[in-house]
Amino acid sequence: MTETLGFIGLGIMGRPMALNLRRAGHPLVVHARRPESMRPLADAGATTCASPAEVARQADIVFTMVSD
Repeated sequence: MTETLGFIGLGIMGRPMALNLRRAGHPLVVHARRPESMRPLADAGATTCASPAEVARQADIVFTMVSD
């Protein structure tokens, strides 16, 4: 079984990390404060979520890359 990964925070560091996970073939659900930050991940096949809670509900493992 392949685990679904979640990624919250798609800024300067988070977006490249999440893209690498998706390009490696992992199922990925993502959330960012700015919807436009999720577009490259959606284009790569990730599922976008409306909230961090939605990511947590859908993912087996969650990564966070947020400021403060």
